[in-house]
Amino acid sequence: MPTLPLRRRPAGFRARVGMVALTVVAAVLAVPAAASAAVVPAPAPATLVATNPADLTPHARDGETRAFAQIGTMVFVGGSFTQIRRTAGAAWTTQRYLFAYDRSTGAISTSFLPVLDGAVNALVAGPGGTLIVGGTFKTVNGVSRRNLVALNPSTGAIVGGWAGRSDGGTVRDLVLHGNWLYVAGAFNWLNGTAHAGLGRLDAATGAIDPTFTVDATVGRHGTTSYVWTIDVTPDGGTLAVGGNFTLVDGLPRNQLALVDLTGTPTVLDWSTEKFAPPCAAPATFVHYVQDVRFGADGSWFVVGTNGGAGWPAAYCDALVRFETAARGGGQLATWVDFTGNDTITSVEVADGVIYLGGHFRWLNNPNASDRAGPGAIDRLGIAAVSPATGLPLNWNPRRSGGASMPPGTSTWGSAVPVLWRGSDGLYFGQNSDAMAEEYHGRLGMFPLAGGRTVTPKNPPTATTGNLYLGTGSGVLARVSFDGTSVGAPATVSQPNYTAAGATWRVADRIYWSHAVAGTPTGSRIDISMFTGGAIGVPWEASGYNDWFTPAAMTGAFFLDGRLYYTRAGANALYYRYFEIDGNYLGGTEFSLPTTGVTWSAVRGMAWVGGRIVYGATDGTLRGVPFDPTAASVVDGAAATVIATPSPGLTWSTPSMFFSVP
Repeated sequence: MPTLPLRRRPAGFRARVGMVALTVVAAVLAVPAAASAAVVPAPAPATLVATNPADLTPHARDGETRAFAQIGTMVFVGGSFTQIRRTAGAAWTTQRYLFAYDRSTGAISTSFLPVLDGAVNALVAGPGGTLIVGGTFKTVNGVSRRNLVALNPSTGAIVGGWAGRSDGGTVRDLVLHGNWLYVAGAFNWLNGTAHAGLGRLDAATGAIDPTFTVDATVGRHGTTSYVWTIDVTPDGGTLAVGGNFTLVDGLPRNQLALVDLTGTPTVLDWSTEKFAPPCAAPATFVHYVQDVRFGADGSWFVVGTNGGAGWPAAYCDALVRFETAARGGGQLATWVDFTGNDTITSVEVADGVIYLGGHFRWLNNPNASDRAGPGAIDRLGIAAVSPATGLPLNWNPRRSGGASMPPGTSTWGSAVPVLWRGSDGLYFGQNSDAMAEEYHGRLGMFPLAGGRTVTPKNPPTATTGNLYLGTGSGVLARVSFDGTSVGAPATVSQPNYTAAGATWRVADRIYWSHAVAGTPTGSRIDISMFTGGAIGVPWEASGYNDWFTPAAMTGAFFLDGRLYYTRAGANALYYRYFEIDGNYLGGTEFSLPTTGVTWSAVRGMAWVGGRIVYGATDGTLRGVPFDPTAASVVDGAAATVIATPSPGLTWSTPSMFFSVP
């Protein structure tokens, strides 16, 4: 195996600063560590790019695209490719490793023609209108420039006096924050100064920062150590580092570490042992951490991995969210989305969305290996997920080609080395030529134009409204509720609400379990619009939920991306993640810590103003405070009786929900 396998994308510069000339059997979710147990992320508004890639982007041949940067209207593209062309019908032109094109026309630059003798792994739009390039080259334009160089973005000429170099090895990743350029890779020297895998330069001059002395050393299982991926929080306070190392500044850090940048850079008290066996043997995967990216406010970060089957004991072949502020050893994830034994090679966080690329075939697939298990959602090589839940959003262009693919092109490859948010959309680099049933040789872009907004949905926030209780097929009792007491029931005919079980309200719609003969489980989740107190004609939530048995639920409510429920024969309060955008149900069931409530007797639930209002087999309606961030999310000692059964109404049916009106 080579010292530094070149399979993953270099983040190059992140979209935050890369456009200097512009206005700039197991789980889908892992159980949080004690340090992060209180974190229950709430879905937030998000903007998805279009699913139809732009037609103007040029094409590359052979190798792969690994990096993008943007200066003005020019997009710079780096990788291991050797030839390029503007359109599918144009002749190939030899241009190795780096080129530029006009994003508004697709025209390839005829003046930016640098000559490199090795691949480009990372690009940064640097200060002063420079383009900073990192990779595996030894010469640029015939001049010795080891793996790091600053170029004139108009001519491709070397910027004289810029001092950065890696003195051997390779540069794998670059991130710019302010005037600091963070450099990562497989090297032991930067600018003639000893640095193992990490360093920091003055981006304007390339001079080394002597205060940054954090080293990543001791490669796993005797391999040469390297840093594969880095990112910096938007405030510049924290650096995330991923690679094959086992020590950072002599402290045990297995493939992933955090560095405090607020003063003299020091390694933070944060570590995890989840990137370790039983993932695949190191002879197959030298490291599992493929890419890392912080969220927009820096409070969390995501990691994309390979490593084969190993879940839930290890986070292999998965997308993982961690909390930046957590401290201590043995950190566990806020959530984990397993692919079912397929690699994620790149991640990007932009506009409230996590994008990921690789050679995966499914997400939400914790229950099978190399096949679609219960809960698996089809996502071929590229996907978008919610930062709150890790579940896919309804965005599915797929890495696949159509009938128009030119001869000699490939429809599928092992990697999407880079996803990068430019000013006009999401750029992708790959080692194949197909995306969204179209030809996009080695690179392309999903535009912001034509995308859409994802608006989070939740139950009503009011504390005064009505409780609805199923009393017969197509019939509900509507009972006014002020948070502490109920009024007299009124019978409401709802002919579309039939064969209904557990029911929950979300924004302008309701969901319910529906007994249906002939379905795989004998029941399904139905949805209906609920406006003006009327239940509309229902439709099926999603074919991806056919594996689930919703009829077993005895009560349910939805809150902040989670479907909470009780089920027959079990004395526990459970949840699964549920993504409203697409109506996807999480592949894993989690139980919550509670005290003092007999959940096996619950029949019907609703969330009202921070309390669970629930019926029971004894016909009584009760309420109890609910705090999903607490050590015990429900304390039954605080439960109160709201209503007792009466001849006209007994609170003992799963079909109950709260609404206004």
